[in-house]
Amino acid sequence: MPFPLTIGLPLPTLIALYFIVWWISLFAVLPIGVQNAEEAGEVRDAYADPGAPVQPRLGMKALITSIVALPLTYIVALVITHID
Repeated sequence: MPFPLTIGLPLPTLIALYFIVWWISLFAVLPIGVQNAEEAGEVRDAYADPGAPVQPRLGMKALITSIVALPLTYIVALVITHID
C-alpha cells in the first residue's frame, strides 16, 4: 500500500483539526526550557511571583508548536480517514 499524500477531509475540518492539535502541542512545548528567577540566579522584588518564568520565549515556542503540529495533524487525519 503506497503512502497516501492526499487526505479526504474538507478544508474546514483540516483547519479545525490543526487548531486542536496545535493547542494540545502547545501545552506539551510550553514547559520546555522554563526557568524561574531562583533557578536562573536572578533576584526579584518581593511582589514578583516566585514561579514566573524569566524568559518564556513564547514566540519560539509558538513556532516550534506550529512545526510539530503539521505532521501530527497529517497523522491524525490519516487515522480518521482510514478507520473502518
